[in-house]
Amino acid sequence: MTSTLTPAAGSSHPALRDQGARPHEAGSAPGSLIQVAGLEKSYKTARGELNLFRGLDLTVEAGEMVAIVGQSGAGKSTLLHILGALDAPSAGTVCCASTNVAQLTPREAARFRNREIGYVWQFHYLLPEFTALENVAMPLLARGTKKQEALAMAANWLREVDLEDRAEHRPGELSGGEQQRVALARALVNSPRLLLADEPTGDLDELTAGRVFDLIARLHTTHALTSILVTHNLDLARRSTRALRLEGGKLVPLATAPQSGAHTDLFAGN
Repeated sequence: MTSTLTPAAGSSHPALRDQGARPHEAGSAPGSLIQVAGLEKSYKTARGELNLFRGLDLTVEAGEMVAIVGQSGAGKSTLLHILGALDAPSAGTVCCASTNVAQLTPREAARFRNREIGYVWQFHYLLPEFTALENVAMPLLARGTKKQEALAMAANWLREVDLEDRAEHRPGELSGGEQQRVALARALVNSPRLLLADEPTGDLDELTAGRVFDLIARLHTTHALTSILVTHNLDLARRSTRALRLEGGKLVPLATAPQSGAHTDLFAGN
């Protein structure tokens, strides 16, 4: 399928807006979906304490697509885990989708993730014994949706990612790009407000990675998502609404300016 990709929601120009992290002051960002202030995260290791974040601040407005780049070990995945209520900060304020995620109990965090967060990982983590349709329906079934309704909604999302003809195929019968598109449909089947994607194209070849990114960008726009993507691919990062680099425990603007007209749709077929 060939379609025309529009710039990510919230972007006033197809080129990257080179903005840094904006510290949150209470009541200063009524349109923001994410407000992080003074974030600290430490781990005890055999060599002593490891401090990943040092007073990290981040505000993400509703509708933005924010890319985060940085060296391996900088804490990019940990930051996504904290935003998605999969991990807890050592200190600081983390408000996501009007919820203080740092104060959630494990059960509350699970409900929050199921309701508000769509998560896509570098590896698809599809269940091999179930079909693509059944994999997409899993979050709905976990939420208590009746099976027939869940399968119908899952079928709609497979159409969204152009895989309706692969509904009865198991993951082992799908290509890498198809598996990641199924994982994307599964992440969005609950209609979350926030999409967190951790190296969603990291295991794909360059052409397929471009196609998957284009699909993410299209769904981001058409479904009014707020999206945060961790990536090592600077070309893809520059096509987001805003790109930041995680270094020294803080977020700073990605210095390299993008080329104009970077938004092109490569998504056609697999």
